[in-house]
Amino acid sequence: MKNMNDRQSPITIPHQSPIPNPQSPTAAAVQWFAIWTRSRHEQVVRDQLARKQVEAFLPTITRWSRWKDRKKKIDWPLFPGYCFARFNPEDTLPILKCNGVVNIISFEGKPAPIPEYELESIRLLVGSELQYDPCPLIHEGMMVQVVHGPLKGVVGRLLRKDAPKARLVLSVDLIGQAVSVEVDAADVKPY
Repeated sequence: MKNMNDRQSPITIPHQSPIPNPQSPTAAAVQWFAIWTRSRHEQVVRDQLARKQVEAFLPTITRWSRWKDRKKKIDWPLFPGYCFARFNPEDTLPILKCNGVVNIISFEGKPAPIPEYELESIRLLVGSELQYDPCPLIHEGMMVQVVHGPLKGVVGRLLRKDAPKARLVLSVDLIGQAVSVEVDAADVKPY
């Protein structure tokens, strides 16, 4: 029989971000989640998560910021108000204790996981040299509002979206009549 003091301590291998062992029973539980942050606290939350050894991802886009006396390029969050983290949903307290965290995006009271391929796609895009811009997620059939151009303020139903154009239907439901118009897809947002 071995003495309790004869146990070997586990070997730890340093690495950049926590990567779960696929054979581990908790590996399946470690998933990506969206963290809702206070306004302009996305980077603060990301940095705190990194200090807590939690893998975090904050996609950014470079924009010009203008002050009275100068202009400067600044990295802005691609999805304002959100940061992403990879953790076990049973262990949310360290995440919720970060300064600037409002909540973890949940469904029926449980953190809602994000499919890994969605964030890997965003990570690949952000790391590329391609130009990209955030855009609202709109689907055919949704009510949308035009936010730029000569039809600014118009509300209609999105009939079809074929980049770079979108076809809207403007209707007068009371008389059962409608008209359709084509606008730039980038000029509409959910209503």
